[in-house]
Amino acid sequence: MLEAIALPQNVSGLSRRSLLAGAAASFAAPAFSQSLTPVEISQAILIANYTPVYLAQQRGLFAEQGLNVSISTAGGIATVVPIILSKRAQFALSGTAPAVNATLGGGATKCIANIAGGSSLLVLARPGTSIRSLEDFKGKTIATLRFPSNTNATPKYALTQLAKLNLADSKIDFLELPPGAQVGAVKDGRADLAVVFEWDASIGVTQFGLEVVYGFADVIGPNSSSAIFATQEYLDANKETAQKLVNAIAKAMKIIHTEPEAYETASAIAFPAVPKDAIALGSKRLLAMHSVVPRNPIITKTSWDRVMTMELGTGLKQSLPFEQMVDNSFAEKATEAYGLKT
Repeated sequence: MLEAIALPQNVSGLSRRSLLAGAAASFAAPAFSQSLTPVEISQAILIANYTPVYLAQQRGLFAEQGLNVSISTAGGIATVVPIILSKRAQFALSGTAPAVNATLGGGATKCIANIAGGSSLLVLARPGTSIRSLEDFKGKTIATLRFPSNTNATPKYALTQLAKLNLADSKIDFLELPPGAQVGAVKDGRADLAVVFEWDASIGVTQFGLEVVYGFADVIGPNSSSAIFATQEYLDANKETAQKLVNAIAKAMKIIHTEPEAYETASAIAFPAVPKDAIALGSKRLLAMHSVVPRNPIITKTSWDRVMTMELGTGLKQSLPFEQMVDNSFAEKATEAYGLKT
């Protein structure tokens, strides 16, 4: 999906607490034996949805597989593509649309592991606001990031394609704002609603007295919103390394769904600037969302087809089929090896 949320660095006020500020942070791998295979993952941005990968690194699961993994932040969803095409990183962690665009441009890629399997977008409002269905968005001003951010594109897709609403006739207005301004716009009355990701949703609740009144996970359904992908050239030459990487991610997913505090603990380490009460609340919320935190790294055809439909509705010029873009061989082996649910 077309999204990225950044961890704030040295900013003040709302922006300091918000995850809607740009970041170029990197995760440096600890010093391992030179016998480990060095691997670079270029992530679009630092975001809660990627916590399974962060946990795998924090727990030493990559090292268990013989990999010395570093995670660098590209700063945007599209930036990961030139990084892996130029071989500055071996794997990309991003939405699936960039993989499609790379392949359409001649740089064949394959998605090999599901990292976020649903829409984790949430809607914040002032206390007393009732949003029970998409129909209730009528007459509302909605604060988002600028298109094509998923905070903007996904609600537009849901409202126009699923609810079949005409935005103008329904008097639904979108207030596109810079990073960090959405929560404040609801707080001060410029907007009725804000569409945000975690940890902004829980920051809005714990720090600003707002309420989460709606979520898009159920209305959108399972979709391959974020994945690990690599060039076909790299995968052909490095199947063992790819398998080891996916093995570690699969083990991380097992830990997340068997150790009650694992997700929260990993998130607190990955996002030290976010208040602990927001991490605790947001972790519980994310784990409760259908398909958002996968139980295994397999990308299903249904979830691929759904995300392609969404992307076509929000700016992707051409979709590519599941059979061309997904290689589940690594994820299937890892899922079986760790006894994960399918």
